[in-house]
Amino acid sequence: MTSRRTFIRKAAAGSILAPFLTVHESRANDISFLATDRTDDDYWKAVRSQFSLKKDQTYFNNGTMGPVPDYTTNRMIDEMRYNAIHGAETDYKGEGPQLLSGYFPEEELRKKVGALINADFKEITLVQNATFGMNYVAHGLELNEGDELLNTDQEHGGGFAAWQLLAKRKGCVYKQAKMPVPANDPQEIFDAIFKEVTPKTKVIAIPHIVSVYGVVMPVKAICTEARKRGIFTILDGAQTVGQIKVDVKDIGCDAYYSSLHKWLLAPGGNGLLYISADRQPEIWTTVASYNWDLQDDHGFRLMQTGTGNTALYVGLNAAIDFYHTIGEERWLGRIKQLGDYLRAGLGEIDKVTIYSSTHPGMCAGITTYAVEGLTGPELQKKLWEAERLQPRSVGREYLRHSVHIYNNEDEIDRTIRVIKTL
Repeated sequence: MTSRRTFIRKAAAGSILAPFLTVHESRANDISFLATDRTDDDYWKAVRSQFSLKKDQTYFNNGTMGPVPDYTTNRMIDEMRYNAIHGAETDYKGEGPQLLSGYFPEEELRKKVGALINADFKEITLVQNATFGMNYVAHGLELNEGDELLNTDQEHGGGFAAWQLLAKRKGCVYKQAKMPVPANDPQEIFDAIFKEVTPKTKVIAIPHIVSVYGVVMPVKAICTEARKRGIFTILDGAQTVGQIKVDVKDIGCDAYYSSLHKWLLAPGGNGLLYISADRQPEIWTTVASYNWDLQDDHGFRLMQTGTGNTALYVGLNAAIDFYHTIGEERWLGRIKQLGDYLRAGLGEIDKVTIYSSTHPGMCAGITTYAVEGLTGPELQKKLWEAERLQPRSVGREYLRHSVHIYNNEDEIDRTIRVIKTL
């Protein structure tokens, strides 16, 4: 893809770098001005200027879909325009522009994705989202009648459905460990998981961060114990990459998947699947094409998806660059800071119940809570009508509030003021 990337770089080089913290007219082409050591309010206002979100509306639903920065959007538009112009130059031998995805190993992009979670690129498969990653592992494993599969009772549908399907199709035994609400003790979670484990348990499939409550699970301890017992572990990281630090080697899981359209702010249609090198040969491919049995690169072996949209890969590449320009420590730290600020404000209101964890090591950017006398949908509606604040109701009772780098303390203060008036 050298010629295509050269085209994009030249397009970006034509932009004029505006002075720091002024109206950055070229923000969709040059984000280098964000690579400073600053963390003050003006810096975060500059970050906010990178998003096309309406100024009179506040987006608090990043746990569902993250808004794409203008920089990433423009990279994708450049790619689609380039393909429209250069379609006749397609070269399937790799000597010209690649107008198709799904047939190529994308080694450089997989290296960048692997670096996000400390994995070798050959352990990385680019998938559409977390649900795809979960299904690839579930349908790829050799499982038999009577084998036990363990989820929790707080799984997202994309984290439990394939295991339930396998239980029905192959006669496996599907089980759920009951999690505490709120969860503020890592040992309590660990004990709840292993209370359900028996000698027949073959798979433990649990979230790294619980989607509904935002609880950061003690996954390292769970995976360490599971490995001792010969149990395959797969973690649902749909809510993690871009919200907290992820190191799959330190965690010690056998497989990990994530949706990158949430906290990493990549365009929808981008996800990752990690399978540790020592377990890769055990996973059959779910979608087969030319390289379905490739043994030299198992990550690519599982990427046989046929024709796709190269603009999505370009968008993912740009999203990773945006992340690193701001800096992992500053990015993740800002999310945790705003999450703590929100929880502190909610904790001062008598009629608010926080269902998320308040344990310092078990919470980040998601806070789930309820207000006495109001359903989740009613509270969501009142916040929108009063101040154009948009978190997301989950179920009938709760409101899930996600904060990210484009949010600020004033938006949280307005949230608290509205809730106090109720």
